[in-house]
Amino acid sequence: MTDLLPTRVDPTSVVPAGGDRRHDPRAVEVYDFRRPTTLAREHSRALELAFETFARQWGTQLTAKVRVLSQVTCEQLAMLTYDEYAASLPPLTGMILLPVEGAVPKAVIQFPLDAALTWVSHALGAPRPLPTPERTFTVIEQALIRKLVDDALDDLRYSLGSLLVQQISVGSFQYNSQFAQAAAKSDLMIVATFAIRVGERVAPGTLAIPAEVLLPQLGETTPTISAAHARDLLDAQLANVPVGVSLRLAPADVLPAAVLGLAVGDVVALPHPQHRPLTITVDGEPIGTAAVGANGSRLAGIVVTSDPAGTTTNSERSR
Repeated sequence: MTDLLPTRVDPTSVVPAGGDRRHDPRAVEVYDFRRPTTLAREHSRALELAFETFARQWGTQLTAKVRVLSQVTCEQLAMLTYDEYAASLPPLTGMILLPVEGAVPKAVIQFPLDAALTWVSHALGAPRPLPTPERTFTVIEQALIRKLVDDALDDLRYSLGSLLVQQISVGSFQYNSQFAQAAAKSDLMIVATFAIRVGERVAPGTLAIPAEVLLPQLGETTPTISAAHARDLLDAQLANVPVGVSLRLAPADVLPAAVLGLAVGDVVALPHPQHRPLTITVDGEPIGTAAVGANGSRLAGIVVTSDPAGTTTNSERSR
């Protein structure tokens, strides 16, 4: 349904870090009226810079811990519901829930299981990546990965600065994105997507933080809008969109052979009685009827009825 809705320039719904989209005013995307919540441009930019700093710090920390040249790049920033975020993750993946002081929903850091096992093998001295089947972590592996994530959270606190005022810590491990209950389905999350390069291997990763934790420091409470209000705003906008109106005669059924044989001067008989009003249409849809009239030196239509529901029925009965 949303593919049929109008588009608008919205550089804050999804913001690629370092991409060209924020510099291209012609970039447009489909606006989803079912989820009208977006970040203000200045708030999106502040968060984008903070997560870019975190990505650089995280890459440096990984290099020191796993002893392999590493780099982390922030690729995208978005505000999603937790349900949308969880649906975007692989069914089997590494998720670490991060409790936030004073908040019910938890933050989440996520990365592929095999990528994390590769980091562990490097940290334990493997000169090259070992075969890593996709499986859950052992107790020892959990302890090593927990330490990596705990160090990453130090970088996160430094990078976000005053945007993150609550304490955030490492919680439990989860491996199924559909069963991990970090937040309610409708809770809004600030989601940063990363490309994590360790040696020659690049793996995707995400960090999701409840919007209620970050937005107050941006000078904004979590924005909400009811479906009825969204509908009113849409109706108000559509009321100012110009549309083409036409008057239509009753159509005539003509055989293809007759159409191919038409020549200048031929007369096509129409089954439209002189006493019958014309049909008023907008984009082919009937909205009323009108009689032929005049407005000064121009032809005009005098509206007779304006009942869209009854127009088609009456027209069909008259044929």
